[in-house]
Amino acid sequence: MTTKLTAKRFRIRRPDPVEPLPPRAKLAQEGMLFATQEDGFGAQSYLPDNAAAPVPANDPGPADDVAPGTDLDAIRREGLTGRQLRLARRLAQKHNLPATSDFDAVRLLREAGMDPFQRTNLLELHGADPDQDEAVAPQALARAAPGDGVQLPQTIKPIQVPSTEVRAEQSHLADIQRIQRDLARRRRRKAALLSLRLFFFVTLPAILTGFYYFFVATPLYATKTEFVIQQAANPVAGGAAGLGGLLSGSPLANSQDSMTVQGYLQSRDAMLRLDAEQGFRAHFSDPAIDPIQRLDPDASQEDAYKTYKRNVLVAYDPTEGIIKLEVIAADPAVSQKFAESLVAYAEEQVDQMTQRLREDQMSGARESYQDAEAKLIAAQQRVVQLQETYKVLSSEVEVQLISAQIGNLETQLSADRLSLQQMESNPQPNKARMEPLKRRITALEAEIALLRGKLTEDNADGDSLAKIQGELLVAQADVQTRQLLLGQSAQAMETARIEANRQTRYLEVSVSPVAPDEATYPRAFENTIVAFLIFGGIYLMISMTVAILREQVSA
Repeated sequence: MTTKLTAKRFRIRRPDPVEPLPPRAKLAQEGMLFATQEDGFGAQSYLPDNAAAPVPANDPGPADDVAPGTDLDAIRREGLTGRQLRLARRLAQKHNLPATSDFDAVRLLREAGMDPFQRTNLLELHGADPDQDEAVAPQALARAAPGDGVQLPQTIKPIQVPSTEVRAEQSHLADIQRIQRDLARRRRRKAALLSLRLFFFVTLPAILTGFYYFFVATPLYATKTEFVIQQAANPVAGGAAGLGGLLSGSPLANSQDSMTVQGYLQSRDAMLRLDAEQGFRAHFSDPAIDPIQRLDPDASQEDAYKTYKRNVLVAYDPTEGIIKLEVIAADPAVSQKFAESLVAYAEEQVDQMTQRLREDQMSGARESYQDAEAKLIAAQQRVVQLQETYKVLSSEVEVQLISAQIGNLETQLSADRLSLQQMESNPQPNKARMEPLKRRITALEAEIALLRGKLTEDNADGDSLAKIQGELLVAQADVQTRQLLLGQSAQAMETARIEANRQTRYLEVSVSPVAPDEATYPRAFENTIVAFLIFGGIYLMISMTVAILREQVSA
């Protein structure tokens, strides 16, 4: 079981409200003689031991004789300090007034017509001789008549020594107030320093930049043009085009050529050519241009190229395949002339990019065709040479002729041999008829052997018909092969020509360059805002970097 913690409650009473006092003369203007500071004696009484018997505090006398300001309760509510009460007690003792307490001393003095807190009376009483108190007192009382305009100091309740807790609380509150004042002072100082830094590092540079753009910068004119690189239609029909046919109508088909043209227009080569033909450096070296944008007549190529890149802007849109060109110059006519020249340079560059490819394709196919044609001619010449050498038009024809002769002779030889056998089968053959028949059979056999020898045996020159036929067949086969190769070369050359025509690129201008009638640059307001943001960002980054480094070093 747990018990709940309880805390004691303390209540701090606030002082009673101070009642307004009757009008008196301001004590502060009299030298602050009776200030409210404690004199260190506390509430110690100065009555002598043989003082008169105390009079009850609740018996001030008849109610009808109570003068204003002589009531004890009213005197207590005035909030007189201990110092004032002690002064009143001493003054009452000097005048031998039977005061039983400090407040009673104030009451008796006021009843006697003397203000115990008036500076003049106190000084006179203090400087008087004690032996002459009786004589001086009536004069002082006469001079200190009531209603002389002297105002008692407006005080609070009698000062009491605060406790330790009250002192600590007051000290803590005072420290907190002092720290708050210090923090507020530091914040004001830091805010002032921050405003000063922002003015010098952000606002002032932005103002100077805006002054330059609004009043100093030379107006520039921009000529814009757009063009696209097109490819010739593919003459190959059907599916022979392959994947290239699928991409032929999309911007991706010419993206490489477009990026190449973009790079060329932004190169030093294009700048030098534009300078040589149109006077690019001379135009931007004109003294009429402001010093910041002006090009020094003796500037290097790098400086001229920086000016060229700043005034010739080329962008490529890959989604549409369009090249956007913007040329900036101090004169609209010059800007248009520069744009037209750059478009012409781009068109020439497009032609040069595909010309070499087309020439390579056509030259290879043409060389292959010429080689096949030359070898075919050489093969045909070899056949003719063999025919002239062997006196043979065609080996096949010669073989067919000899074969036909051999066949005829074989037929006749067979008929004669049958006739001879029939004659020899007779018991008494006719020799007169048999002898010529035998001689004929022998002649036919000799002729057949001769003809067969022409086919296989060498002649007088050492060449047989079979050898001649083999050489002629080889030469004729070579001719046929060369003819086939020549046909393939011709087809390849035609294909290369078609491909070369398909590789043709041309530049199509979609937006022609037109000279503007109003200045495009500088955009004074936009550039000023951008400059302000840039300076602000730079200051912010530097401030953050310094703060981080300071924190790291202090850590």
